[in-house]
Amino acid sequence: MLIMPVLTAALETALNQLLFRDRSMKAARQRLHGKTLRVEVAELDTPLVLVFSENRLDVMSQWSAQPDCLLQTRLSALVKLRDRQQLSALMRSGELVLEGDIQVAQQFVTLLDLAEFDPAEWLSPWLGDVVAEGVSQAAGNVAGALMRSACRRQQALSETVTEEWRLAPGKLEGLWFADEVDALAQSAETLSDRLAKLEGAP
Repeated sequence: MLIMPVLTAALETALNQLLFRDRSMKAARQRLHGKTLRVEVAELDTPLVLVFSENRLDVMSQWSAQPDCLLQTRLSALVKLRDRQQLSALMRSGELVLEGDIQVAQQFVTLLDLAEFDPAEWLSPWLGDVVAEGVSQAAGNVAGALMRSACRRQQALSETVTEEWRLAPGKLEGLWFADEVDALAQSAETLSDRLAKLEGAP
């Protein structure tokens, strides 16, 4: 896959900028020193291996040694890992599977959570502080608008499927159907008991 070297290089650069810039995170980084984390994302054909050293992080697409920890997930769940409180919920739901030394994944997620991603800080050397802050705020507003638009579209599609096209039952219809099935099962059981009594009668 020709895009993998570009992807690994871009990811490596971004993660090193994000995780190894701040000196206050040194203690958290030290816990990962010498560890390897293999990340298998369902949407990618090739796994990514994160190799942690004292001063940097290497991202590899080829790694023959056994990793300390294996993390299997989907892109949608991977994005949620920015919040370390999501880790347990993702594992319980099956969206994320961990094998090996789970502490490696936990410490990596903690490191991501501690890192402060400020686009303005990255842009200011090239654009100046004022312009970088303006661009960062504009990008945040656009991202927020896109997220709100996506949520509205998802809700509209859900309503169209259940209300207009009738491809799926609504919540109340589902509950009513379940109640009807329970009532029917109870009636069938009562009828079966009565028939058994009638057959057993002399």
